[in-house]
Amino acid sequence: MTGIGSYAVRSSAPRARATARGRSVRPKITGWLFVAPFALVFLVFLVVPLAYAFWLSLFSKGLATGTTFSGLANYVKAFSDPEFLGGLLFVVVFSVVLIPLQMLVSLAAALVLDTVTTKLARFSRLMIFVPYAIPAVIGALMWGFLYSPGFGPLAQVFALFHASAPNLLGSHDVFGALLNVVTWQWSGYYMIIIYAALQGIDSSLYEAARIDGANQWQIALRIKLPLVASALVLILVFALIGTLQFFTEPQVLAPSSNGVITPSFTPNMYAYNLAFANSQINYASAISFALGLVVFVGVYIFLFATRKKGRIV
Repeated sequence: MTGIGSYAVRSSAPRARATARGRSVRPKITGWLFVAPFALVFLVFLVVPLAYAFWLSLFSKGLATGTTFSGLANYVKAFSDPEFLGGLLFVVVFSVVLIPLQMLVSLAAALVLDTVTTKLARFSRLMIFVPYAIPAVIGALMWGFLYSPGFGPLAQVFALFHASAPNLLGSHDVFGALLNVVTWQWSGYYMIIIYAALQGIDSSLYEAARIDGANQWQIALRIKLPLVASALVLILVFALIGTLQFFTEPQVLAPSSNGVITPSFTPNMYAYNLAFANSQINYASAISFALGLVVFVGVYIFLFATRKKGRIV
């Protein structure tokens, strides 16, 4: 009897292990089935096009030579191309000015709305966020109409005083005009991120600070601001990536600028015009990946510099 029992135990052990293994595999398969639709879309519409674009960037096409493999020659050409470097310099300077301005506007709005708890605050929060909900193309067209020195409302206001409206899309003012458009478009989105971070702060900290005699200004600077530092870093990363890829607003406003906004005004505009206006697909692909490399290096340096305790240094 003992031998039969031990045999039964030994024979049932592999089956038990197989059953347990099957049960542990089923959740994994189920998880992959849920992930599969996104993974398929991600692969087909992002990974494959990127791989194909990188493959194109390794070739050169000429009328006499046809398509030939050139390796990294297009990238060497890109980083010595004055038009690409000029556009890159513009977006870097634009980022240096724009990002602190956006941060200041969105942070100030979030702090004010976090302090005020009336129905007016809810309405104000919605109104500040609305520009982000407007498509960038529509917003740029609207601002192009407002900026117009010939038929826009600005021209009508100056006409009342028998004066000519300034050309805000001229060579001297286009930087500020674009700065205004992008700040208007994105500050509401960044404000919501900061406001959500403020809502997660324990209110007992504010009560303790008030007991110690702190006013609203001190609470904002010494409690709220340090506790939303991680949200500010996230916003800075988003803003840096988006600004270095600046495209929609200058592209839409270019026809109204009388040549001030050139086809190489930003690197993305330069790549777009190379590909679809000049049919230089291979070089345009190299320009795009060269810009991607600059964005990656810039974001990596920023995250490396701010990695300690998640605060801005």
